[in-house]
Amino acid sequence: MHAAGDKLGLSPTGTEARIDFPLAALQIFVQFSQLYQRLAPTTLWTTSTRLCSTQVAPLAAQPQSNISPVATGGSADVPDNLYSRVELQMKGIDPEVMKSYAYFAKTAAEHLDIEVGKHWALRKAVKDRLTLLKSVHIYKHHRVQYEVRNYYRFMHFHKLTGSTLDTFLEYIERNLPEGVALKVTKVELQELPEHLKSEGV
Repeated sequence: MHAAGDKLGLSPTGTEARIDFPLAALQIFVQFSQLYQRLAPTTLWTTSTRLCSTQVAPLAAQPQSNISPVATGGSADVPDNLYSRVELQMKGIDPEVMKSYAYFAKTAAEHLDIEVGKHWALRKAVKDRLTLLKSVHIYKHHRVQYEVRNYYRFMHFHKLTGSTLDTFLEYIERNLPEGVALKVTKVELQELPEHLKSEGV
C-alpha cells in the first residue's frame, strides 16, 4: 500500500488526502513553454510586427519626384462630357409605384439643379397575352388565356454634364423599387470633326 501511495503522491500514513503535483508533468510544462517562447516570435508575431511597424513619412519629408501629379493638381484637365437630353424609360406592373418613383426622380433632379423636361405616361397598358389549351392533349375548344400588363412612363432631363449625370443615375438606381425596370437613353454633344469644318472657321 505504501509503494502505491508513493507513486500516486499520497502521504505514507494514508490519513491525509493531499496530492502532490507530479514532477514529470511540471518538467514537461516548462519544456513546452520554453519551446513556445523560441518559436512564437518567428512564426506568429513577425507578420503583425511588419504590418504595424510600417510608418509613412510626412509629405514635407518626401522627395518631390514621388508626389503624384493628381495630388498636386498638376494633371491635365480632361473636358467633361455634355449631354443635351437624357430620357428615362420606366417599365412596371404597378402604375402608382411608378408615379411615386417619377416624383422621387424629379425631386432628386431639382436638388442637383438639373433642368427637368416633360414627363408622361402611356394611357393604356401594353398587354401580352398567351393562350393555351386547358387540357394538355384534348378538348381543343376549352382554352385558358394568360395576360401580362406592363405600364410605361417617360421622363426627360436637359443640359447635363457627365459627372452630374453619373451622380444622379447612381442615386436613383440605388433607390429603384421592386418590379420596376429602368432604361436610360443619352444624347451626347460632340465636337464637329475636322473634315467637316469649313475652312473659314
